[in-house]
Amino acid sequence: MASVVNDSCVKCLTCVDVCPVGAIKERDTQVVVNPDECIDCGVCISECPNGAITTADEADEKWIKFNADEAAK
Repeated sequence: MASVVNDSCVKCLTCVDVCPVGAIKERDTQVVVNPDECIDCGVCISECPNGAITTADEADEKWIKFNADEAAK
């Protein structure tokens, strides 16, 4: 299951730099994880300085949908 970015994201791009498969996409106000590309390695979760990334199991449904919708654009 893919990682999910929530509204604690300040767009520092640390997660973009550490994602081994390029699944994290930059958008206007924050980054999002493309669930179709994420390999669920957890590197972005451990490296996020703001705790803005969680597993989908821990994420609110609205953030799961937001990440998928925004990644598809």
